[in-house]
Amino acid sequence: MTIKPLLAAAVTLTLSATATLADPALIFDLGGKFDKSFNEAANEGALRWKAETGGNYREIEMQSEAQREQALRRLAQAGSNPIVMTGFSFADVLTQVAPEFPDTRFVIIDAIVDQPNVRSIVFSEEEGSYLAGIMAAMSSKTDTVGFIGGMDIPLIRKFGCGFAQGVIATKPDAKMLISWTGSTPAAWNDPVRGGELARAQISQGADVIYAAAGGTGIGILQTAADEGILSVGVDSNQNALHPGSVLTSMVKRVDVAVEEAFNEGADMTGGVEVLGVANKGVVVAMDENNSSLVTPEMQAAVEEATQKLASGEIVSHDYMSDDSCPIAGF
Repeated sequence: MTIKPLLAAAVTLTLSATATLADPALIFDLGGKFDKSFNEAANEGALRWKAETGGNYREIEMQSEAQREQALRRLAQAGSNPIVMTGFSFADVLTQVAPEFPDTRFVIIDAIVDQPNVRSIVFSEEEGSYLAGIMAAMSSKTDTVGFIGGMDIPLIRKFGCGFAQGVIATKPDAKMLISWTGSTPAAWNDPVRGGELARAQISQGADVIYAAAGGTGIGILQTAADEGILSVGVDSNQNALHPGSVLTSMVKRVDVAVEEAFNEGADMTGGVEVLGVANKGVVVAMDENNSSLVTPEMQAAVEEATQKLASGEIVSHDYMSDDSCPIAGF
């Protein structure tokens, strides 16, 4: 069977004769399913479900903010179930649409929508970022570490605050540099601007930069590799983009969230699901692409901190619950 894309500029929906009413569906946020980051992780989960089950699903790649409500309604009207959407920006639209389709199950990733037919999946990004901060601090020779966020919103400050905590806990005198790509959704897909911000931080001494900026991060990682410093990827495992240059990636298992939602199908229950280090919902990637960068001491420090985060002995600050990050700048 084939995946049936549902996208034109106006988000038109065409169903083939073989489509079934219970096909699941996936709507990608702006930046597209090949952003090498958040959306791509969701895409990998859907493709894995298709390969393992032989099932079929529908998908939409949006081109503008204006398409959110139309895309969601068209899929619900066509009988897709469940409908998974990536990104907090769907929250307001889903709050309006979900009550109109009580028999349809919806899944939103990175936001909480309080409706009985909605499952909200959120991640403890601050925990995974804390681990990445430990690795960055241990790798830095200049004791200057950078963070470049995409759109300046509380969710991304959650990444940055956790990362800074991990850095400072490891090297209390380390210097943190903080930059933002922008304040609109365009901030997620501007690799040129990402590269400019990375070069600015490098000029200030940064030799490890964490890119939490969606597709913009591609430019940050590329610049870091070109300039001979280390980077930290985000959401997907980005180690392979620049082997030997990407120190690690703070991976959110968005792929697992999508695959599990498709597996549960129309029988899914609503509620909130939180994925953190304790249930391996967030991890720092270690593989053949960064093995030369990760020392045994670094790996031991990450393992110890992982256990302490899982047990509550270490508490990484959740900026979404409390916007008073203990590290200046966030």
